[in-house]
Amino acid sequence: MKFSDISFHGNAIDRLRRMADEDRIPHAILIDGPEGIGKFALARAFAQYVHCENHTPDGDSCGVCRSCRLHQALNHTDLHFSFPVVKLENMTSPPVSDDFLNEWRDFIKNNRFMSIDSWASTFTKKNAQPMIYAPESSSIIHKLSLTSHISRYQILLLWLPERLGSDTANKLLKLVEEPLEDTLIIMVSNDSKSILPTIYSRLQRITLRPLSDDTVTSILMEENPLEENDAKAIAHLSLGNMIEAMRQLSLSEEQSRFFEMFKSLMRLAYQRKIKDLREWANDLAALGREKELKFYEYTSRLIRENFIYNFALPELNYLNSAEGDFSRNFARFITERNVEKLIEVFDNARTDIAGNGNGKIINLDVAIKTILLLKS
Repeated sequence: MKFSDISFHGNAIDRLRRMADEDRIPHAILIDGPEGIGKFALARAFAQYVHCENHTPDGDSCGVCRSCRLHQALNHTDLHFSFPVVKLENMTSPPVSDDFLNEWRDFIKNNRFMSIDSWASTFTKKNAQPMIYAPESSSIIHKLSLTSHISRYQILLLWLPERLGSDTANKLLKLVEEPLEDTLIIMVSNDSKSILPTIYSRLQRITLRPLSDDTVTSILMEENPLEENDAKAIAHLSLGNMIEAMRQLSLSEEQSRFFEMFKSLMRLAYQRKIKDLREWANDLAALGREKELKFYEYTSRLIRENFIYNFALPELNYLNSAEGDFSRNFARFITERNVEKLIEVFDNARTDIAGNGNGKIINLDVAIKTILLLKS
């Protein structure tokens, strides 16, 4: 992993690069921020830069020296990993990270943006909560006490220190307080407030913010065959989280179905086709309670977007291509006279359905109220 692979964290990269170039690397660093923004990828890139034998003129690891090649293969002898694991049924004692090292390498090799849920899903024991067990502290101390083989620094990348058990954390505290010579511990956290305070206070912290919409849009378009408007719409919903952006992308089929139902509702309501709207209400109810809730959440958003569409400020709109084509003619029906009331109707429908209300009756009531509000 090179800095150029995560260039969207430019300020943090500059800070880390200066630490290495000026030989002022602290013994323990915390990279924290929300999930899905590439924090662990940044930690990997920094570790590779520290070990690189021939930095490039633009301030990156070279990618071709022996250390860089070993980093890219995740096989550098002076690079160690610690991460939450699961005690499986066949284990008689709590596991350590090394018990799952092959699975871990496959996981980080294929995931620039990592989530604890996706990591937990790789274990055969489902619904388990990965954690870092007490034996891990002894394993870490042993690894870092060894003489480095290739590079000056022994580097430990510790993912999610907030999942350290209290016994484990207390044993590691001494290592943070009294570091071994030429060792570097880089912790990567989604929830730094849950780290043992005595450890947290001794870490040099680098906090990352959610990715910008432009960054998420760019990544989506690089990795998927998407139109720019579609990528922008997904980016806006993801709130700077690439994991959420990919989830939204995977929901595109479901969203397309919701969009077709939204169009049907608005067209039939405008034409006052009560009989057809009754069928529409039944069809929506047949999707099930969870889908109904998601549909009304989607519908409220689309009503807001159509209201904003009337201001003719494209930078404020987050509609995909199909939604934008429909809104070109439909948006004029959503005005200051009905926008709040329509959203209230859909939000109330969500509340009623969540409270086990009859979906067919609630959906038909929504349809009739939509008729009245579109005509207002």
